[in-house]
Amino acid sequence: MNQRVYLSRRSFLQKTAAGLGVLALPQILPSRAFGAANNKLNIAIIGCGNRSRQLLASVLQEGDNVVALCDVHASQIQRLRGGDSAKKKGGKTPDTAAALTKAKVYEDYRRLLESERSVDAIIIASGQHWHLAMTKAVLQAGKHVFCEKPLAHSVGEAREIAKMMPGCKLATQIGTQGGSTDTFRRSMEIIQAGLLGQIREVHCWINRFFPLSESIATVADPIPAGLNWDFWCGPSRLLPFKDHYLGGCLKWGRWFEFGDGHLADMGAHAHNLPLRALKLGPPIRIEAFCQEPIKDSYPSVTRFRWDFAARENFAPVSVWWHDGEQAAPPPELTPDLVATYGSVPTNGVLFVGEKGILKSDAWGVGGVMRLKGDANPKCRGVFDHEAAKPIPEAYPRVQGQHMKEFLDACRGGPKTFQDFDIAARAAEFGMTGIVALRTGKTIEWDSPNMKARGCPEADQFIHLPVRKKWLV
Repeated sequence: MNQRVYLSRRSFLQKTAAGLGVLALPQILPSRAFGAANNKLNIAIIGCGNRSRQLLASVLQEGDNVVALCDVHASQIQRLRGGDSAKKKGGKTPDTAAALTKAKVYEDYRRLLESERSVDAIIIASGQHWHLAMTKAVLQAGKHVFCEKPLAHSVGEAREIAKMMPGCKLATQIGTQGGSTDTFRRSMEIIQAGLLGQIREVHCWINRFFPLSESIATVADPIPAGLNWDFWCGPSRLLPFKDHYLGGCLKWGRWFEFGDGHLADMGAHAHNLPLRALKLGPPIRIEAFCQEPIKDSYPSVTRFRWDFAARENFAPVSVWWHDGEQAAPPPELTPDLVATYGSVPTNGVLFVGEKGILKSDAWGVGGVMRLKGDANPKCRGVFDHEAAKPIPEAYPRVQGQHMKEFLDACRGGPKTFQDFDIAARAAEFGMTGIVALRTGKTIEWDSPNMKARGCPEADQFIHLPVRKKWLV
């Protein structure tokens, strides 16, 4: 980014805040605060791989303009612009090739932010290791931002984004699409109404698995044409290039240098419902269970446990995460699931209450419940159970239109439900588990000071080293 321009804008905001008597952090205002509003948004996309191709359909459905594309791998942009990869919805979505004809192309996100002053909002669909750096740069440029999950690559990164939120007037949204469904929000209402009684145990799981943890390869593969590998590594170490780093979050996400495995990838979805429904604060104790040596990649099978203190009218609770080929809650907790589905589903979130259970899938979607004493041995949908029907709606409904909710907020509509206040808390939740996994120790978590009590070796995982070559 042009440093002189950035400092000028920042200076303006600081002086404006001071003139209004604001003594806290300077407000981050949308770029439209500096010009006339327009109902049609100009959107830029940073990271043009698989996720952006899926998100693009929702953007085009709303009729907004995609004016710029950015990726350090030229072939990703070529693929995105090459055809109708965005599925048509009701015949209204223009094909991708036509919609992106005039979009400008960048390799460097900093040049995009410097040059594309008309951009209103930016979608970040890069790798996890880039999320903090790009999110900060976009917010500081005064642009609304949608970022794929998880929001951060460490506890320290999550906290850094959280500190940017007070006073921020920009629309933010994390890519946990399940949170925009009606069943997710209805499940929250049922749990918070106390229909299940006190909940002291929650299990999240998915049966995905990686090979055994292994070390980083030292012999490089040929770097593909059009890939700036140094820039791709960005804030992380510059590793010898290997083909297995490319191809989406189940490729690079396996390696701790760039991601945090299934816990970061699917845990960001699965933890969202317990975090919100049970109004979880920071954990006080974290354990990670793994039977293989931890090297440079996420292991083949894991279990995690986070203990949370009592808060408001909620009892202390333990939240578990299970992954691996046989991942599931303990069998003594699953008879109702077997009665309902015939077997334990391959993924899910299970709330175990004093008066009954509630289960969703790992995205927090499709909630079903069963109360103790129900004549029907099978669970029923959260909208169908007669005991839940009197519970009023407490949260707005958007019928799963996750991107629309963000774009409406960019236009001045209601604040998004899945904003960065929530996403930063969810990222910190997950990343404390990575600290426990990589230290191999039970962590007594001192949240205010971001410290693992009595475990100084945890500091290297709480605050990751950062290369600054490609940063703003």
